[in-house]
Amino acid sequence: MPKLAILLLAAGASSRMRGRDKLLEQVNGRPLVAGLSDAAGASGCEVYVTVPHLEHPRANAAGEAHLVAVPNAVEGLSASLRAGITALAGDIDGVMVLPADMPEITTADFLKMAEQFTGPEGAILRASGTDQSGARRAGHPVLFPRRCFDTLQTLTGDVGARELLKQEAVQLIALPGAHALTDLDTPEDWTKWRARQGDV
Repeated sequence: MPKLAILLLAAGASSRMRGRDKLLEQVNGRPLVAGLSDAAGASGCEVYVTVPHLEHPRANAAGEAHLVAVPNAVEGLSASLRAGITALAGDIDGVMVLPADMPEITTADFLKMAEQFTGPEGAILRASGTDQSGARRAGHPVLFPRRCFDTLQTLTGDVGARELLKQEAVQLIALPGAHALTDLDTPEDWTKWRARQGDV
């Protein structure tokens, strides 16, 4: 069986939260990053979490995950990706990458992605979800096979792997509802989402 890892990108500044840390917001009585890390670990995959530094409160909430410090996180998303890919164990055949502010992603979602993986030379898989208009859109996680790792380690700027995804024939994997699309960046996002969940 291929060996997969999950990389949660949690080194960002949470700048749009106006002083709050979105990754420490409570979901089901726990910090978001803690619940997502546990959901990832329950899939049987190795879990890696990027953080600004190892003493950051997010690091304490990441459970049993491998922590990856990103001291140059201000450079943007690519710094976290480079650090995370570099930290992966040498026998990892593919890695699922997603921002850690996605409260609807479940263990079942990770497993569905893993089931479609065809190996270290296979296609990039990308989760998709249904938005509020009923349209299906690409989202996260994105499962990169090992053949992409060298390219991911050369990324720069704050657009992540966008250019790589444009160049590839990416296979979309449908996840339930808006699981693959729901990320919460502002206090208003959180308020609306909690109201929809009945957790006001």
